[in-house]
Amino acid sequence: MRLLVTILLVAPTLAWTQPADWSVGLATVDITPADPIPMSGYASRRGPFEAVDQRLHAKAMAIESREGGRALLITADILGFTEERSASISRRLSESDGIAREQILLNASHTHAGPLVAGSMMASVPESSRQAIERYIEQMEDKIVAGAQKALRDLRPARLAWGRGVATFVMNRREVTENGVILGTNPSGPADRTVPVLRVAGPDGRPRAVVFGAGSHCTTLTGRNMVISGDYAGYAQQFLEIRNPGVQAMFVTGCAGDANPYPRGTLDLARRHGSQLAGAVQDVLGGELASVSGPLRTEFRRVELPLVEHSREQIEEIQVGAPSYRRFFTQGALAKLDRGESLLRSYSAPFALWQFGSDLTLVAFSGETVVDYVRLTEAALGPLKLWVSGYNNDVFGYLPTSRILREGGYETRGLYVEYGLFRPGVEDVVMGAIEAMARSAGRPKD
Repeated sequence: MRLLVTILLVAPTLAWTQPADWSVGLATVDITPADPIPMSGYASRRGPFEAVDQRLHAKAMAIESREGGRALLITADILGFTEERSASISRRLSESDGIAREQILLNASHTHAGPLVAGSMMASVPESSRQAIERYIEQMEDKIVAGAQKALRDLRPARLAWGRGVATFVMNRREVTENGVILGTNPSGPADRTVPVLRVAGPDGRPRAVVFGAGSHCTTLTGRNMVISGDYAGYAQQFLEIRNPGVQAMFVTGCAGDANPYPRGTLDLARRHGSQLAGAVQDVLGGELASVSGPLRTEFRRVELPLVEHSREQIEEIQVGAPSYRRFFTQGALAKLDRGESLLRSYSAPFALWQFGSDLTLVAFSGETVVDYVRLTEAALGPLKLWVSGYNNDVFGYLPTSRILREGGYETRGLYVEYGLFRPGVEDVVMGAIEAMARSAGRPKD
């Protein structure tokens, strides 16, 4: 009995004094627009948002390994970061805090219930709205930079651990019909229902932050919605922070390009999916997690993604009877040719990979990444100790695979920050870069 009492008394002291492997800094900023501006995600919507159901946030986590290496994760309740915005934020942080571009990862929740921040819809808004949007974007960037600076300058000892749960509401949306693939529901289609969870705790074991993800569009709310919110991802973060006071919850979007929440259409459903996701994360936090050690190695590469080279005649032929998402390409490409400009032959897209010792690999795809890239990454790198995410750094359009391009459908629309359709070989180019980064970062083979 005396021995047992001694162990119980000493154990908390040992937990408190044991050195931490990491230093972590955290910050949250409110990026809810103050003035009514148009919303992102659905071209059918007209006019500014009408109300705010949930505040929007950007969050930062700076991380340094005791064994070497540092990085900065920025997440935000917005449709997406463009290369222009990511480059500007990274440049400012490099100048103020000396952190390199390859050490910074920006991930968007892709909520379709947020303000218009970039993309093809900018061209159709009136000048008065455009000025208001540009003011909001500048203010948003300033807040994100300030939050990231705070995180970088407030590093404290921490321990990392990770695990995985399940999100049951994730549904493949590529429904096969007699008229081809449409946006619908496909219960037998592939979907990544994994919920990766990274817990950040202090040396005393008390949680400070939780980073988690899901592989679904933030589209519980449809084009009829005119109310600002973070959709299911925003509600999941909110519920986790309420249940765990003092903990910063951060959402990282997975390979959600061809997946939607199911069912969808109302605020109540968005809250329900958020509650379900928060519950899945809470279950992981309450179980046995695997510790994550350093050093931390970060890889960042720009990859030239091949585009189909079309003649004017081919584009005009495609335009006949084309759906609206394909006419975005044909009309834009023909307008460029009319101005005497050349069409792109490739698009330079950023890809990243973070290697946490031998314990975890975070693969960061850019673009609206389809679910096939989870399977391709597992096949290339091995399925263990792996976190695959999309929508990082530059949401330039849809990143398809050969299968998607062969089958057709909305996810074949290609770029929407420019004009171009991807070649079937794009997946080989992308996966070649991912494998090279994994080797360079020292990921152990399974």
